[in-house]
Parts: sequence; C-alpha cells; structure tokens
Amino acid sequence: MSDHHFTDEALTETLCALALKAGAAAMEVYARDFETQTKADASPVTEADELGEKIILDGLAAFAPEIPVLAEESASAGKIPDPLGDVFFLVDPLDGTKEFVKKTGEFTVNIALIEHGRPVFGVVYAPAANRLYFGGRDGAWKGEVTDYVISARDIIRVRTAPEEGLVAVASRSHRSPETDAYLETLKVSDFTAAGSSLKFCLVAEGAADVYPRFGRTMEWDTGAGQAVLEAAGGRVLTHPEGEPLTYGKKARGFDNPHFIAWGAR
Repeated sequence: MSDHHFTDEALTETLCALALKAGAAAMEVYARDFETQTKADASPVTEADELGEKIILDGLAAFAPEIPVLAEESASAGKIPDPLGDVFFLVDPLDGTKEFVKKTGEFTVNIALIEHGRPVFGVVYAPAANRLYFGGRDGAWKGEVTDYVISARDIIRVRTAPEEGLVAVASRSHRSPETDAYLETLKVSDFTAAGSSLKFCLVAEGAADVYPRFGRTMEWDTGAGQAVLEAAGGRVLTHPEGEPLTYGKKARGFDNPHFIAWGAR
C-alpha cells in the first residue's frame, strides 16, 4: 500500500472512469470531420487530444490535487510541474494521433501513476476497439467496454514463450534496420502489429512475447502500457543496458532510451 490519502480501489475506479470519459470525447471527434494541427516537434495534434487532456487533468485535480501531472499537450506548451517530485501522474490523452487521423482505430487513452521512477498503476483504453487494460499492485486485467461502461473483465498474464518461437510485436513492412538486426538474434516464429501503447498490452495478455522499440518515445507514451505489462508479469528493460525503464528523466527532456518489452522469460 502507498501512503496516499486514497485507496488502491479508489485510484483504479478514478483512472478507469477518466480514461472512459476521455475516450468518449475522442470518439465524438473521431466520428466527424476534424482539423489536424502540427506541433513544434512536427507531431500532429487534434481537438481530441486537447479535450481528452482537459477531462483527465480536471479529474485528477479533483481526486488528488497534491499529486503533480506530467501530460503530453501541457508539456508541449512548456507547462511542466517543477518540482515534479517522486510521485506524479503521466497522461497521454491520445496516444497514436497519427492512427486517429488515419482512422485505423488503433489509438489509446493513457494514464499512469509513477512512484519513485516506477509505473505502479496504469490504464490503457482503446475506445474504437472497446477494450480497456489496467495494471496495478494486484495484477492486470482486460475489460470489455459497452457504451463506455466496463461490461466484463478478465485477468491477464504474460505467457511462457512457445517452443516453436517468439511472437514479436513489430511492423511486417516498416521495421527499422536496427529492429530487424535485433530480431535476428532471437528465435522469432511470427509477427503481430499494433498501434500506440496497445503493443505493451498484446504482450501483457499473452498474444505476443516481445516488443523491441528502437525509435524515440516519450514517458507519457509508455508509462501506462509498462504498468499494465509489469502487473501482468512482464518486464521493460533498456537496450542494451538491460536496466528497468524508469520515469521522471528531466535531464533527458522526459524521453526514453531504446527498450525491449518482454513477456515471461
């Protein structure tokens, strides 16, 4: 248990409710024509990103006003809590904005609680797929969502890799040379693809075994997915150092080193 004023159960309920609410707002935008703008880092941003972040920030401020929040759109505007401290929320209101714009459905709402560098709670909600993943101190589960309400949920765990080889989460057609070179060092029998933080969730639910990431990511891209995967028994290790991927890396501008997400090993 943490020393927060709230219980783990209350935190779970709040994070899931905020993700569902932000996801509903995103789907309203998704269903109509919308404008896409370009941020200073050349990444796209939509009305759904901004609406979702406001919903989540308002909800977290009401639930735990003492805990700072590092959120993608706020950070892009230069609004970074100082000091951030050892305990903070990480928010990506719409991970996979490119997928959102292309209307592939593979975008997610992500909220995580970081304690002393480690993601200890996280929710990843894919509203277009009606799926929600959650990870916390008591394990991980996958929920089916009906009309923005969790209608059923099942415990998920990473799997022991099959003898015939690993299933890797990586694009079949757009893998980087570095990713290909790394995968050649493993016994890989098949590939599966997914957008946004759903890659972590595929490993967490035992649909895949390894997810190598050699491109740039930010802490808000990975915190919730890592929380789900680690709660399901997996690990996320920096590459090539093999150290746990940690959070609050202000000196790096809150970006991540290369990493490998693993199921059971």
